[in-house]
Amino acid sequence: MPETPSPAPLCLLFDSDGTLVDSEILLAEVMADVLTEYGLPFTARQYMEEFRGMRFYDIVDTQQRLHGTLSEDNLTHIEAVMRTRMQARMEAELLAIDGMPEALDSLTDYPKAVVSNGPDHKIRCAMTSTGLAHHFGEHLFSAYTLGVWKPDPGLYLKAAEAMEYPPERCVVIDDAAVGVEAGLAAGMQVIHLNHFPDEEATPDSAIAIEHARELPAIIARLARDVVKTTTA
Repeated sequence: MPETPSPAPLCLLFDSDGTLVDSEILLAEVMADVLTEYGLPFTARQYMEEFRGMRFYDIVDTQQRLHGTLSEDNLTHIEAVMRTRMQARMEAELLAIDGMPEALDSLTDYPKAVVSNGPDHKIRCAMTSTGLAHHFGEHLFSAYTLGVWKPDPGLYLKAAEAMEYPPERCVVIDDAAVGVEAGLAAGMQVIHLNHFPDEEATPDSAIAIEHARELPAIIARLARDVVKTTTA
């Protein structure tokens, strides 16, 4: 009887926007255009400097406190317009983060999932548009589906449970502060893909990298550490 292969020592949980795909500037531009059209002055620079990775409605709430409250109908319409414009731009312009396709090709032995604050259809569009979908299959976890948003650790914890891995054997790969915070609070190992090292600090308990090419070596080291611990 053939032996059942041992499960991989680690499960990799990837954020989407800014981590797997280079969508942050597209989102910043679309959000700035749409919010400003509806009387909530907002710039792409604001998004990149203050709100990266945050839930859309949290951003809108902040702007409403500064510029006035909109009706529920307007809020629903704003999100619909923003999502439609964003999808069109993703389908036409979206690219994978530099080096990420090659990194993922080197990590085929590990189970992987996408864990995002975005809605499911946006995650699917991003993976399909950039040719990364085959790395994740149906392992796509949306805050909108699960009802919990980063920086709440619950989103990463629910993904880990669905992947059947304990938190301590999960590695979060995330570029945004809210995602790094969520991963650490979930008791997971966290790799911070820090695109702005001169402006954004990485917590001491996370691992900072500046390029996706660094991922395979770090994952291999973390996996060796897990194997040593479990066989000691």
